[in-house]
Amino acid sequence: MKSSAPRSPEAQAGEGLHSVSMAFRILEYLAAQRGGVGVTALAEALGTTKSRAHRHLRTLVETGYIVQSPESEKYRVGSRLVTLGRAVAENFDLATIARGEMRALRDALGQSVVISRTEGATAVVLATLTGREAIEIAVKPGSILPPHCTAQGKLALAHAEEAVRERVLLSRLDMRTPHTITSPATLRQELGRIRERGWAVAPGESLVGVNALAAPIFEGDGRIVGSIAILGSIQFIEAEPEAAQISQLRQAASRLSAQLGWTNGSVDRPPA
Repeated sequence: MKSSAPRSPEAQAGEGLHSVSMAFRILEYLAAQRGGVGVTALAEALGTTKSRAHRHLRTLVETGYIVQSPESEKYRVGSRLVTLGRAVAENFDLATIARGEMRALRDALGQSVVISRTEGATAVVLATLTGREAIEIAVKPGSILPPHCTAQGKLALAHAEEAVRERVLLSRLDMRTPHTITSPATLRQELGRIRERGWAVAPGESLVGVNALAAPIFEGDGRIVGSIAILGSIQFIEAEPEAAQISQLRQAASRLSAQLGWTNGSVDRPPA
């Protein structure tokens, strides 16, 4: 009887990496589903065989990362994966991750830099780094920025789910200054431009004489997670910002997005 040759260490390592990759793909797929998934549907979705999918599923069940319903025999994420996700979320600090980019942007452009977290159709300020101008313009951490008259809020609204966006557009848009956009039709057009060009401004719309230029930060699945912005006088950040300001801000946002797993490879927004 002819025996097969032993596998090389490189071949064994390759198989191990493939197994790890498949396990992560299974977890990601199940986490994205609202209900349970059967082994046949899972194998088809991931382009593998039922036997290979089943082998990985059994391992993940044994470790507690997924569970199988005894009635339907379908699989879904387990409590151990939920606990892991919660721990990661609690340690996720966008302000800490962005600290270096904030400092570099402030030093390059001289204006205050603001990091915000996106929550639905609004933006919540996480951190501010004051600029180098004699007159300081800043916003307090914890401030909630409205979606219709701030650059960060417009970004959140522009990338929000359509139902959320329409609900805001149909609500009352408070006039903060004579420059605030209060027309739903005008704001809808503005949001379209923001999605196309990848940045937002709000010249004098929230506070007369003040403007912000903001760019979105995306996470691995392409969803907006926050924004980075420069804040200052309309004298230094005009309604149509300088090309250098736009370029440097968007590059900073792109680098932060890359750190969060977004692999678009450019400063463009993810596809709709």
